[in-house]
Amino acid sequence: MEARLSRYIWTHTSKQQLWILLVVALSMVPYFLSFDLPKQIVNGPIQGEGFEGPEATQAFLPISFNLPGFGEVNLFSGFQLEREGMLLALSLVFLLLVIINGLFKFYINTYKGRLGERLLRRIRFELVDRVLRFPPSHFKRVKPAEISTMIKDEVEPLGGFTGDAFVQPALLGGQALTALVFILLQSLWLGLVAAFIVAIQAVIIPRMRRRLIVLGRERQLTARELSGRVSEIVDGIGTIRGHDTSNYERADIAARLGRIFKIRYDLYQWKFLVKFLNNFLAQVTPFLFYSIGGYFALQGRLDIGQLVAVIGAYKDLPGPLKELIDWDQARQDVQVKYAQVVEQFSVEPLIDPSVQAIAVTSVAPITGALAAVNLSVSDDGGSKVVEHVSLQVRPGEAVAITGGSTGGGEALAEAFGRLTWPETGRIVVGDDDIHDLPESLVGRRISYASSEVYIFHGSLGDNLLYGLKHAPLTEVVYEGDKAAHRRWELLEAKLAGNPSLDVNSDWIDYGAAGATGPDDLFAKVREVLDTVLLTNDIMALAVRSTINPAQHEAFAGEIVDLRGALRRRLEAEKLSDLVVFFEPGSYNVEATVGENLLFGTVTDQARWENALESHPFFKTVLKRAGLHETFYQMGLEIAGNVVELFRDLPPDHPFFQQLTFMAAEEIPVYEALLQKVRGRAIDDVSEDDAIKIIRLCFGYIEPRHRFGLLSEDLMSQIVEARREFSEGLPEDLVGIIEHYQPNRYIASASIIDNVLFGRIGHRHTDGSERIRAIVRDLFESLGLYNDVLAFGLDFNVGAGGKRLTAGQRQKLNFARALIRMSDFYIFNQPLLALDQRAQEQITRNAFAFLRQEDRKPAIVWVLANPALSELFDRQAHFENGHLMSDEAVETAAKDSDYKELAS
Repeated sequence: MEARLSRYIWTHTSKQQLWILLVVALSMVPYFLSFDLPKQIVNGPIQGEGFEGPEATQAFLPISFNLPGFGEVNLFSGFQLEREGMLLALSLVFLLLVIINGLFKFYINTYKGRLGERLLRRIRFELVDRVLRFPPSHFKRVKPAEISTMIKDEVEPLGGFTGDAFVQPALLGGQALTALVFILLQSLWLGLVAAFIVAIQAVIIPRMRRRLIVLGRERQLTARELSGRVSEIVDGIGTIRGHDTSNYERADIAARLGRIFKIRYDLYQWKFLVKFLNNFLAQVTPFLFYSIGGYFALQGRLDIGQLVAVIGAYKDLPGPLKELIDWDQARQDVQVKYAQVVEQFSVEPLIDPSVQAIAVTSVAPITGALAAVNLSVSDDGGSKVVEHVSLQVRPGEAVAITGGSTGGGEALAEAFGRLTWPETGRIVVGDDDIHDLPESLVGRRISYASSEVYIFHGSLGDNLLYGLKHAPLTEVVYEGDKAAHRRWELLEAKLAGNPSLDVNSDWIDYGAAGATGPDDLFAKVREVLDTVLLTNDIMALAVRSTINPAQHEAFAGEIVDLRGALRRRLEAEKLSDLVVFFEPGSYNVEATVGENLLFGTVTDQARWENALESHPFFKTVLKRAGLHETFYQMGLEIAGNVVELFRDLPPDHPFFQQLTFMAAEEIPVYEALLQKVRGRAIDDVSEDDAIKIIRLCFGYIEPRHRFGLLSEDLMSQIVEARREFSEGLPEDLVGIIEHYQPNRYIASASIIDNVLFGRIGHRHTDGSERIRAIVRDLFESLGLYNDVLAFGLDFNVGAGGKRLTAGQRQKLNFARALIRMSDFYIFNQPLLALDQRAQEQITRNAFAFLRQEDRKPAIVWVLANPALSELFDRQAHFENGHLMSDEAVETAAKDSDYKELAS
């Protein structure tokens, strides 16, 4: 990268800088005229100079000039105006000059802003581009939060300075020089005084501000380190809590914040000292002007108009001068920032840009062997993890690598996957070094998966298909405003040195997945998900998700129809008691009291809690139904039982998972509340306390909690009160409850709840598993399985995929590699988070998947279970970084395994 910021700016914006400098030069003309005009107004129409008589006139806007050899040339004699007319005309000219100067400033500042933002876009893209070309080893030495902070925050001032780099000194210097020249023309002595003060400011203030630059650099470095440290706390929160080191982290953060505070406080002190001195010097000059200029005016050596003009001109002198000094400080400050960014991003060796050049067309298959030639790889400490290893993998060959975590096979797989670079030796494809080949070849024809997984924030489906997004394959046609916006995007991308690739295009390479388009891609996706045993996990995510029935009207209708099919299936299998369905006129014993009373789901929990506490509707209905005091007594029983049973248990005890009405941290609250209200009638208890007691009833389920509080009569009362809750709901509470209707999809409920339209009975210990299996079978038989699975693929996996389990993340990463039709698959213990049985099943599934349809890609698999080596053609055994053996696996056993897999 260019070492000096000013040279970098000039290289990329020279044409624009020259244009704006020309505009700045032109703006000096009306700027100078705006200084001279007040003198003409004061001396002319106001004091009467040139208007000796009442009827005297003067020419306004005459156009004449002298030409050598020709004398005076008069193009326009002007308008003859009297004293009042001249005053008005000159005042209007002054107003016009103010407008013209303002328009110049508006244009210059707007142009500078666009120029700065464009260069900021360029440099940010260039930095991210360099990150994409960093060598693998460099990522182990930097913190992601520090890199992102530099790109996001630390280069921000560079964009603001870009427009000011050349324009600001020209503009401000021109304004200051214009004002100073004007003062000198009016009075030499006053001009010398102004020049002397300006010289002091120009010399002393920048020297004092050097300390500010040092402090600013320290502040920037400490803030960057704080960002990286906070990122470490977020990523390592499990380790911190597991080792009880949270207070150590607090102490570390407090120390860092204290250091930042000291730097910032010193910065403020020095900054305002410089500001005080600068303001003092700026205010001394008007004092000298008033005293010395006034004395000259009294002596007749300076007229009043000149004095007014000088004072007016000086009024505009400190501003540009101060801003010019600020510009010099900003210049030094951003140069320091830029130098630090350059230092951090000047990493060698960077991947050559041609290696990552985009390739829209399909690439030819790899026909040569993948081989390590005299390969040595070292870890960050310099220890050899692979030493002088040579191993060749021919096309179509399956090679098992064994030897454990210290053998060296994992490091070899990382070298094959280009995650580490050799210290000596080479990784070759045919006769070519793998690091010299374009990524469009090796990144598509060689797939790599390991146990170290990164899942991007977004949907599960986006992550699954991530490895197919190599280049934009379709051209999007834009119309109307979108077309104009796209043209603007292309122009700005070109001017900022960014690529013009359309992110809205279809980037998925369907052919690389063995599909012809979106229609048959889903079949490939499901096949891969079945292979890695991820389908059931995604289905579980899907059925627990909610959908908008207005957007998926046909699907919602089919789910409602599925309710009847489920009932018939359960009756046929004599499992009618597996699900207790919601019926408008009966009490569902497997649902909460609240669900039975409202006969629906709460759509806004916060609004419901507030209404329950403060809205009179609920209290009125409960009293009218005779449930108010009953629920209060019932709530007392629930609170007493829970406090007695659970108060001595730790908050993380699994028993608390069975409570639907009280959290572990609420037990001390209700224990104190019971002591407060025990033995008192409900009328003697405060409204807030009564509500806290009554609300416990809404989460009570008799078969689950078994406190014996629900009698047949009470259940009948609740069913009778249901109608008032559904029909008498006031307007301000409309929408807070979505009522159950047998022929309507419940938007606020999950897909599985809509299918069941009831609650699973507690009589069957494996009820949840059995009902899920039945529902999945119904989805399959009625052709809804793929539709539901698609909703699961839309599941947002969260930052880093943290909404998935470790096993699910590894399955997803493995599926991401399998879905691509590659020539070589490098699997570096990709399923360590799974149990041994699951690993073995998925491994066998993967072999069957990769060997179908006459496909025979090469497979290199670092095995955690050596017993699986029977599936491979060869077994390479490593110990302490050395290849100890490379032998063929028994052919008969391997062939029988393949036949078993194929069947």
